[in-house]
Amino acid sequence: MTENFSVLMSLYAKEKAEYFRQCMDSILGQSVLPDQIVIVKDGPLTDELEAVLDEYVSKAPELYTVVPLETNRGLGLALAEGILHCKNELVARMDTDDVCRPDRFELQLAEFRKDPELDICGSHIIEFEGEIGNAVATRTVPLTDAEIKKYQKRRDSFNHMTVMYKKSKVLAAGNYRSCPLMEDTYLWVNMMLLGIRAMNIDDAPVYARVGKDMFGRRGGFSYFLKYKKGRKQVRKTGYIGFWDYYYTLTVQLAVSLMPNRLRAWVFKKLLHK
Repeated sequence: MTENFSVLMSLYAKEKAEYFRQCMDSILGQSVLPDQIVIVKDGPLTDELEAVLDEYVSKAPELYTVVPLETNRGLGLALAEGILHCKNELVARMDTDDVCRPDRFELQLAEFRKDPELDICGSHIIEFEGEIGNAVATRTVPLTDAEIKKYQKRRDSFNHMTVMYKKSKVLAAGNYRSCPLMEDTYLWVNMMLLGIRAMNIDDAPVYARVGKDMFGRRGGFSYFLKYKKGRKQVRKTGYIGFWDYYYTLTVQLAVSLMPNRLRAWVFKKLLHK
C-alpha cells in the first residue's frame, strides 16, 4: 500500500554503500510505502555510492527526487534544501545508515490520522553496532506534548532520524538553519515557539547505527566550545532560561573531558538507556 508522504534523506561521501543499501531496503520493505523519496546528494559521492543510488532510482524513477549539491553543506543545510523538494505535507526523516522496522511509517501515519492537529511524531531508537542484533543501548524520549516541551529545555525530545512532521510547520519555523552541532535542536525549539503539537510513540521502530568513533567525536575541549556556541544560539530564541543553559553546559563539559571509554559508558548506560 502506498500513501502520500515523502521520505527525506541526505547522503554524503563518507557513508558506506552497504549501509545505504540496508537503509533503502528497509524503506522499500515498509507496510505502507511513501510516494516520494527525496535524497539530497550532499556534495560529490564516491563511485560506489553513486552506483547504488543509480540502481535504486533506475528501478522506479518516478519514486525518487535526487537533489545534487555541488559542495558538502552538512546534514542540517542539506535537509533545508531537500525539504523544499518534498511534494507532500507529511515528511518522514531517515538517516542513510539506519534501518526501519517494517511498520514504522504505518505507526506514525496512524497517529496523524488520529489527531489532525498533530505536527510532529517521533519515537525511541535502538542503537546498534555492526549488525541490528547487536543492540548496545536504547534512547528513550518523552511521549506527551507537555513532557516533550519541558524536556526540550535541556535535551532533545526527538530522535531526529525517527520523526515524521508537517512540512508547513518546518518552513514556518524557519526551516533547518546553521547552528553548530544542533541544527535539529534549533529547529525543534523554533517549532515549539510556534505552539506546535508533538508526540513520540512509545516504541522503537528505528535501529540507529553507532560506533566507537561516535563517542570519540564527542570528546575534547574543542568539541565543547562548538557545543557552547550552538547552545548559545538556541538560548537566544528565548526558549531556554539561565539555569537550563548553564546546566547543559556543565554536563557537556564534564562529558567532553572524560576519557573516551568512560564517555562511551556514560552514553550507553546513563544518557541513552
